[in-house]
Amino acid sequence: MSDHVQRCVEALLFAAAEPLSEADLARRLPQGADPAAAIRALREQYEGRGVELVEVAGRWRLQTAADLAFLMTEEREEPRRLSKAAQETLAIIAYHQPVTRAEIEAVRGVQASKGTLDVLLELGLVRMRGRRRTPGRPVTYGTTDLFLEHYGLASLADLPGMTDMKALGLLDMNLPPGFSVPDPSLAGEAMEDEEQLDLEGDAPEFVQDYVGEE
Repeated sequence: MSDHVQRCVEALLFAAAEPLSEADLARRLPQGADPAAAIRALREQYEGRGVELVEVAGRWRLQTAADLAFLMTEEREEPRRLSKAAQETLAIIAYHQPVTRAEIEAVRGVQASKGTLDVLLELGLVRMRGRRRTPGRPVTYGTTDLFLEHYGLASLADLPGMTDMKALGLLDMNLPPGFSVPDPSLAGEAMEDEEQLDLEGDAPEFVQDYVGEE
């Protein structure tokens, strides 16, 4: 791999307003260039530096090293914070997707507020992804690439499992018998009883269905 290709990839990632995939990079590089090799070389070069090359949602970006994030921190009032209900709903969607509103309610044990789902949809953390092939054909929800980017996850498989949650103190060590956390590596997989969203043909109907569900 030539130094020129590596420099080109570095320049593209530095100037990009959002993470770039290998395909995005390949379209801008000379024919025959290997963006994957350039990324591997750059990751080694940036290892331990103040700027890191990281993968988010299958794409690549340059960002400040995690241990130096405090240098960029500025105290200010957050314009919008997720409520506890929104955090719980987002967590359920992340682990159980594709999931319907009724299924969210069953896990939380309380009725899902339309406003809570509205917030997650407006923030782009959640999307309507399809319909369940069951009576009423309820809408199914899933997380977005922005969700992965926001939480610094390369993929849904990087969501913490039960062992990780216990280590972080997020779960009691003495859990009731039968308690389990969904396998993060399976999150987001299409289900046989789910009909995918047709963005051109079904989008208006889905929005109407979403409003009608409440």
